[in-house]
Amino acid sequence: MKKTLVASALAAVIFVPTASAIEIYKDDKNAVEIGGYVDARIINTQGATEVVNGASRINFGFTRQMSDGWKAYTKLEWGVNPFGNTDIVYNSDSTLESQSGDFLNNRLGYVGLAHDTYGSITIGKQWGAWYDVVYNTNYGFVWDGNASGTYTYNKADGAVNGTGRGDKTVQYRNVFGDFSFAVQAQLKQDSFDINETATGASTLFPSTAKVAGVNNSNAVTTVEYNNTYGGSATYNVTENLVVTAGFNFGEFEATTSAGKRLTETDSIYGLGASWGNWGGEGVYAAFNVNKQEFHDTDNLNRMIQDAWGLESIASYKFDNGIRTFVSYNILEAGDEYEAAYNGDVFKRQFAVAGVHYVWDSNTVLYLEGRKDFSDFTSADKVQQAAMEVSEDDGIAIGIRYTL
Repeated sequence: MKKTLVASALAAVIFVPTASAIEIYKDDKNAVEIGGYVDARIINTQGATEVVNGASRINFGFTRQMSDGWKAYTKLEWGVNPFGNTDIVYNSDSTLESQSGDFLNNRLGYVGLAHDTYGSITIGKQWGAWYDVVYNTNYGFVWDGNASGTYTYNKADGAVNGTGRGDKTVQYRNVFGDFSFAVQAQLKQDSFDINETATGASTLFPSTAKVAGVNNSNAVTTVEYNNTYGGSATYNVTENLVVTAGFNFGEFEATTSAGKRLTETDSIYGLGASWGNWGGEGVYAAFNVNKQEFHDTDNLNRMIQDAWGLESIASYKFDNGIRTFVSYNILEAGDEYEAAYNGDVFKRQFAVAGVHYVWDSNTVLYLEGRKDFSDFTSADKVQQAAMEVSEDDGIAIGIRYTL
């Protein structure tokens, strides 16, 4: 019995975040399942009403039982856009044509080995250890975790620094009773060049402008951003109360044209807690907080030198399948950001309220609304308007059909 409980707990952390799946094949050694969902919504925000794709996806999972209690497994997941994304393009030869977006994009792809006692190790594109700390608030369908440090580089998937769906990641997990943990390394080699006389150089690495002291447009600083590292710990205090904590860090290493080496550390650390079960009836509440440096970018894709973030959510699910919830998120840049960008203020802040009708466990109708309280004050009003355009009030209605 104890071994069964450990195996169940290990399976839960290996595949966080979980989603329902259909087993399409199983024999004494192999199993294959298919999962994912299609989410269609009508949304009104930023002055327009559109039908949009709600991060629809499809995935395949394969498991093989090996000797001595080991199993091998792999998961492949793609984002899909089943509703079309065709734009009108005006070409240089004064002709019009339609241009369609991609139907598929890569979300996850990893392979691993797992044992009830020795834990699991996985290699590939997978959810980072940091997500264990903050997933507890990421349940809104339309407006979710953009303050937790997960979806970095202006709401991308967190692949660059491994906090979201990290690229090229090696991860180890294990469970000991009510305690579980994860450690990871992201093994990659990235580099880019910045002009030493450009604003981007002096704000990403404030000392580069002083070191260079040149006006030659060909003088560049080469920046390397290679391996990252992270870890998380989860403790089930009671059946309802779960606490989490973790960190993630990497390092920018810059070499100027004068040969001087400079470094800045991309770091984030924080904790979270949740009460109840989002999928169950009754009360669910959760929050997480984080402190970060050189970890994310603002709405103009400029580096945020320092910031803190908070996400929170509270919901109640009735026995008739109706779930109501409210959430509040804030990501606020600090003094170093203001000093780097001539006093600009970056405060992403909004609240969301929603009603979900869980018709059954795999079919949800929903209505969600967002009220924005952000502050992007800047002396440059054109720049301020550009910062504000992606943050707005909104309302959306949709349906999520899960396989």
